[in-house]
Amino acid sequence: MNKKSFSKEYFKELKGITFSEAKNGVWGISIIKFVTFFVFLLYMMVFLKIFIEGFGVLSWEFLTASPKNNMTEGGIGPAVFGTLSVVFLMIVFAVPVGVFGAIYINEYAKNNFITRLVKISVNNLAGVPSIVIGLFGLGFFVLFIGKHLDEILQTGLLFGKPAMLWAAATLAVLVLPTIIVATTEALEAVPKEQREASYGLGASQWQTIRNVVIPQARPGILTGIILAISRGAGETAPILFLGCAFFLPDLPIVKWNFGLFAIPMINPADQFMYLSYHIFILATQSSNPTLTIPIQYGTTLVLMLLTLALNLTAILLRYRFRKQLSEMRSF
Repeated sequence: MNKKSFSKEYFKELKGITFSEAKNGVWGISIIKFVTFFVFLLYMMVFLKIFIEGFGVLSWEFLTASPKNNMTEGGIGPAVFGTLSVVFLMIVFAVPVGVFGAIYINEYAKNNFITRLVKISVNNLAGVPSIVIGLFGLGFFVLFIGKHLDEILQTGLLFGKPAMLWAAATLAVLVLPTIIVATTEALEAVPKEQREASYGLGASQWQTIRNVVIPQARPGILTGIILAISRGAGETAPILFLGCAFFLPDLPIVKWNFGLFAIPMINPADQFMYLSYHIFILATQSSNPTLTIPIQYGTTLVLMLLTLALNLTAILLRYRFRKQLSEMRSF
């Protein structure tokens, strides 16, 4: 075979391989589009079913009133308040630990065996079943930390019992890997050249992180917080043993007296109702589940809309930060 024929056969074979790879790529993209469309269609069918069945139940009284008549009547006010309170406390616990932990791992820690072990442990923690996290919260937070706090502070049985505080702390442990992984990836996406330019201008490492790295990583950090809110608001298993009550007519609120006036505040040492657990109770433990079906649909719709509202708030903040970042880069 001469040089001309060899070159002809070579490029013919190369074109065939390229066409085959391109054809496989087209098929792969088509399959991904089909699966995405199918999942979206399935989700919309479920959402429309819940919306149609639950929209007629929604009213101001349903959102604010307490359950009545063995939870076959009334509203879900305590469950809405308890869900918002627990999610708020969960974010207060999880976000500082997750964000600063990711900053330390990515910016300060050396790339050694211990750092790699910590990263592997964080990834493995994300795969632990939520019921196991709940049992951990009961054993560590309630029976260990809470019991010893009561013994040290001589408070009787204030901390050593299931309560909103420990439920929020347990959910924070559950969503911590999500925040750490999302924050780490956002920090790694910031170019190293910008860090070096900041160092060259005389900035310290913390000044560089605070003024250069975090502003650019903020949208990715908010993505992790969005995912954490979604997961925490919909979890049931971790809070089964941690103060979630079957029925509470009153809100977990305590008033702090300041002379002439009193400020109502969330009582983290009290029990609470939770939307996802309330749905579970209505469907499985009610004396007449048939009568509670409209309330089940209404509660499910409220939980979905509440999660959507929390996510939408975080998404709007992320969009605002991205817009500010693009404006800074345009100068």
